[in-house]
Amino acid sequence: MLKDEPRRYDVVALRDTRVACMRRETFHWLLDHSIGFNRFIINQLNERLGLFIGLLESERLLDVDARVARTMAALFHPVLQPGMESRIAISQEEIGYLAGVSRQRVNRALHTLQDAGFLTTEYGGITVIDLEGLRRFGG
Repeated sequence: MLKDEPRRYDVVALRDTRVACMRRETFHWLLDHSIGFNRFIINQLNERLGLFIGLLESERLLDVDARVARTMAALFHPVLQPGMESRIAISQEEIGYLAGVSRQRVNRALHTLQDAGFLTTEYGGITVIDLEGLRRFGG
């Protein structure tokens, strides 16, 4: 809605997802007339940009275990994912897609993070025990 050009990349939902849709005219009217809407959009863009820059930094500077830790922590972002509980139903393959590593390497990283006391793994999900530890891991 913000760019007046075709999207140059694909967006793929890894699971069932709810998406809010509105007409472009309505979106632009809200931008022109609603301070609250503008604040919401600016806050979302700021948080997403910060998350993107942090994950890009992790990809370039950190080892795989730290990348998986930071990817897991990003799933619990308080603004972008409000109300997340400590357990998330996610597969190692999905984590691999998000972190840019193989499922097998995610498995090894999760064992390292579990041994360090940051999370526990169960079939079909992960429970985060120390979110701040995941955010700081390896950096």
